[in-house]
Amino acid sequence: MATDEALVLDLLNTTALVDGAPHDDLADADDALRWLSAHGQPATEGEWRTLLDLRATLQDVVRGDAEPSSVGRFVEGVGYLATLGADGIGWTLDAPAGHAAAARAVLTWDGLRESGRLRPCANPECRLFLIDHSKANTARWCSMATCGNRLKARRHYRRTRQSEVD
Repeated sequence: MATDEALVLDLLNTTALVDGAPHDDLADADDALRWLSAHGQPATEGEWRTLLDLRATLQDVVRGDAEPSSVGRFVEGVGYLATLGADGIGWTLDAPAGHAAAARAVLTWDGLRESGRLRPCANPECRLFLIDHSKANTARWCSMATCGNRLKARRHYRRTRQSEVD
């Protein structure tokens, strides 16, 4: 998975359910700064606060609860700077202070949105998201071993119980 795709997916998945209770990987400033650093992003309080705001907005957008235009404020004033080097032209993201990670995530999300491969897990009890890299673009669950298996087992149980009643 491309680095920026991992940034978007990992960001969306920082509010997972752990043993049935919501858990926020970015709630604590120290944890959040380590998370930013581990994802190759500037580890500042401004980046963290902007990322928290983006995460909530982006989760709503990917779930279909908000319009895509609602992420526009995270890319205001963002551009790319060209530099000429021995290997040709290189491009560097130019974002206002405290907005680099959020801008990178929005730009990557936009590319994923166009492909239709970023989606929430189809398990209504799951809060995770997935990027479908399958050829047919038909993946539905964040994990076949957990969410997919659970839902298939429930459907099977309902079908067998229904046929016993009939």
